[in-house]
Amino acid sequence: MTVAGRGKSASVGADLGEIAQFDNVGLRYGTDREVLSDISFTLYKGSFYFLTGASGAGKSSLLRLMYLAQRPSRGAIRMFGTDAITLPRSRLPGFRRRLGVVFQDFRLVGHLSAFDNVALPLRVAGVPEKDVIRPVADMLEWVGLADRMGARPATLSGGEQQRVAIARAVIGRPDLLVADEPTGNVDPDMAVKLLHLFEALNRLGTTVVVATHDIHMLQQVSEPLIMRLDKGRLSDPTGALRYPPRRQEARP
Repeated sequence: MTVAGRGKSASVGADLGEIAQFDNVGLRYGTDREVLSDISFTLYKGSFYFLTGASGAGKSSLLRLMYLAQRPSRGAIRMFGTDAITLPRSRLPGFRRRLGVVFQDFRLVGHLSAFDNVALPLRVAGVPEKDVIRPVADMLEWVGLADRMGARPATLSGGEQQRVAIARAVIGRPDLLVADEPTGNVDPDMAVKLLHLFEALNRLGTTVVVATHDIHMLQQVSEPLIMRLDKGRLSDPTGALRYPPRRQEARP
């Protein structure tokens, strides 16, 4: 089964690269029953996906597998064309720099300003300070926080904190962005604005996966690709698992 990049967020099918491939993946914690069973799909470059399901369906667990915070109990996972399960620890940092993660609870560093929180991934990667200032300032302007660069998380609203978290996740221009219930702590108007930020990033070529239980979010994107989890198993409500990428006009 393949989750295919269809809809207007997909580029020409032949040009789509495979970002992630899951083949009969299962996950259990300890000796408990599997929380994910027989998960198979492919994520394609430049596509936008919603991951839906009731609370406890396994959405967060599946995302943890996607951003390499968890290894499966069985099955195969390839990321960017490489076996992610046998990947040496020495190569993990390089892989993770190709991933952006937005958490529902923001996970900002409390004693750092908005600017320094966004700059953190670049500094950890060893980017010279002279090459940090302008990209971080531009990113905070892009998310509408140019006037809040010096503010610490405790002085920011929930929506502002989430926008800082998004800026931090995408400052390295990741190939894959995963967002775990990113609109759960903000009001409906801010939720729509955040989704538009994800769409803007997707138009630049990043593959986006947004986990949400909010069906109204699905209505904000034309022809959404939907991956639905039900008790740890992936179902196929839009037919996205059955068909290869549909040929589309390339995006400008």
